[in-house]
Amino acid sequence: MSLVGFSARNHPQQSGRRGALESVDDRKTPADLFAAIASDWGPFTLDAAASAENAQCARYVDRETDGLAQSWVGERVWVNPPYSDLRPWLEKAWAETGADVVAMLLPANRTEQRWWQDLVEPYRDRAGSPLRTRFYPGRPRFSLPGQRSVLGDRPPFGVVLVVWATSAPPRPVVPPDLFTGAPL
Repeated sequence: MSLVGFSARNHPQQSGRRGALESVDDRKTPADLFAAIASDWGPFTLDAAASAENAQCARYVDRETDGLAQSWVGERVWVNPPYSDLRPWLEKAWAETGADVVAMLLPANRTEQRWWQDLVEPYRDRAGSPLRTRFYPGRPRFSLPGQRSVLGDRPPFGVVLVVWATSAPPRPVVPPDLFTGAPL
């Protein structure tokens, strides 16, 4: 993949200087991707990092009510957090031991960063750990509020699903047409 012509807009080095751009952080998970994840780990009862335009669950928490300040106990939680500040969302998921399931979609190109190295890598997919990961092929199209996704709006990275659950991980199912239309 070539990054020629790509300009990052909410990388931590940029958002640290000017603050995060809400228009970049407020993205809707593609319906096909969410459906595949929900068929394995749902039904989800709470979307903990949403807006009215991108919520995947009937119950959701937006920026004003702050998903980091709310209890997730007893919920099956879906989180597509703002990618400009991921660490607090991972810390929250670890702290919410009373949640039934927490499924979080993260950028797959940042595994060298401290939040991944401290909060995911030492625990993922290990015996006795509640943390499971699933790297998805391709680069999904996320839509902006009020807009349909269009050709060329894919991010320059793939995604990884990180799930905290006490039950065994299900067999992951990824429809062949989810990202490219080609069979896996």
